[in-house]
Amino acid sequence: MGNVLKTGTAIAAILVGAAASAGDAPPRNGAHDFDFVRGVWHTHVTKVLDPFDGGSLTETMDGTKTARPIWGGRAWLEEIEADGRAGHWEGATLFVYNAKAGQWTQDYIDSDSGQIETPSVGSFKDGRGELFGTTVYKGSTVLSREVWSDITEDAHRFEISYSRDGGRTWATVFKAYLTRLK
Repeated sequence: MGNVLKTGTAIAAILVGAAASAGDAPPRNGAHDFDFVRGVWHTHVTKVLDPFDGGSLTETMDGTKTARPIWGGRAWLEEIEADGRAGHWEGATLFVYNAKAGQWTQDYIDSDSGQIETPSVGSFKDGRGELFGTTVYKGSTVLSREVWSDITEDAHRFEISYSRDGGRTWATVFKAYLTRLK
């Protein structure tokens, strides 16, 4: 329980710090931050199997990601299917915008477990999206950070990193390069 509380405190510090940097201004309207994900994409995924031990063990997969808006774009449903040497993988993500907070939440469901992972929360700034949460890695709760970057009309990058030290350093665990199919 202590580890979870420390991690929760670290996430709160990251999010409060981001809010404090905005001053007393109302949150910017980010309701359309995820509009770029609409459609069908080819995804090339690299999973890092040893992120805290050098990151030299990886698995690659290729597949398709499909994203569609709901609630007029204030929420997005994303489905992914990919194949690699380790087999077939499917997942789904729900993104929901909280207009009062000016932030997005991300809820991911892996088809193998059928369980919704702990949500992450964050926002976009200067064409880069960052959402933060927690996850369990090898029995310990760690911070997680999801980043959308290099966003163009026909391509973008998505990356997940973990931190065991309260967000001072990050180890990449998942990289996806996406190119638009339609």
